[in-house]
Amino acid sequence: MKFVDEVTIEVQAGNGGDGCASFRREKFIPFGGPDGGDGGDGGSVYLVADASLNTLVDFRHTRKFRAERGQNGMGRDCSGKGGDDKLIPVPVGTVVSDRDTGEVLGDLVSAGQRLLVAKGGRHGIGNSHFKSSTNRSPRQFTKGTPGEVRDLKMELKVLADVGLLGLPNAGKSTLIRSISAARPKVADYPFTTLYPSLGVVSAGPHRSFVVADIPGLIEGAAEGAGLGVRFLKHLARTRLLLHLVDVAPLDDSVDPVHDARVIVAELAKFSPDLAAQARWLVLNKIDLVPEDERQQRCDDIVQRLEWTGPVFRISALASEGTQLLIYKIMDYLEQQAKLDGDAAKT
Repeated sequence: MKFVDEVTIEVQAGNGGDGCASFRREKFIPFGGPDGGDGGDGGSVYLVADASLNTLVDFRHTRKFRAERGQNGMGRDCSGKGGDDKLIPVPVGTVVSDRDTGEVLGDLVSAGQRLLVAKGGRHGIGNSHFKSSTNRSPRQFTKGTPGEVRDLKMELKVLADVGLLGLPNAGKSTLIRSISAARPKVADYPFTTLYPSLGVVSAGPHRSFVVADIPGLIEGAAEGAGLGVRFLKHLARTRLLLHLVDVAPLDDSVDPVHDARVIVAELAKFSPDLAAQARWLVLNKIDLVPEDERQQRCDDIVQRLEWTGPVFRISALASEGTQLLIYKIMDYLEQQAKLDGDAAKT
């Protein structure tokens, strides 16, 4: 299925039903009092997070959604039926904003969560409410109010614990295939990955995390170059970033240190908050380097980058060093979850 992560739609809540102007007319009661009933409230429009969805592609074909109108009031003090709400299922991780004002209306981050995006119109009232000691036969009634109409922008930000960063062909897709059941396309040309993919990684019984693979970044991505800028926002929800660097590029003129600095610079341009997230350096494709040169080449990259964080040497293709990486990630995520839990209690 085609991955679609941004769409615009129009939602319209139902109008409220009108009140009724009616008078009681029965045998032997030719001049009964007012008995006009109220109208029904219009239906509202809700977005509902659905865990079974992982794309917004359905909204490319259906862009207008409308809730049911409230029924008008009737005689004999009969109120109109309220309009049914319109429930629109969307993937978990959808951010909703108003296109006209730019206001963020909500962020659907858990399955079953509901977000009111257009409120239904209020019902009108019948003439029975206007009866008084001085007005025995009121003919006044009120009309229902219109339901809200909104143009919405919906963006899908995938929910993952770990995000993979790197230039095209750094080995991100190979790594996610190696450590999870996800099967993104792998090939020896740039931009093999066109859409984000998620993989669930198991670190033992009842221990797992979700990793996200996004299209590779290139220099200028924050300004729109390449594909990565469209998907950088998906990394905003992650708790840890893995920065993959190819230590054995096919072209000898390519400098892994320069490539790593490009990624860091693009992160800072796109979002300072994203650049400040926890990030580990993962030196990939060490199986392509002669064993007696590996240590020196890896140390040289770390020193030139002036890297002070955790460093891992792996071969995603040969699954060398990946198991240690998985356990370290799991330990880190559990530690962060514990810290968040302790902070919430205070």
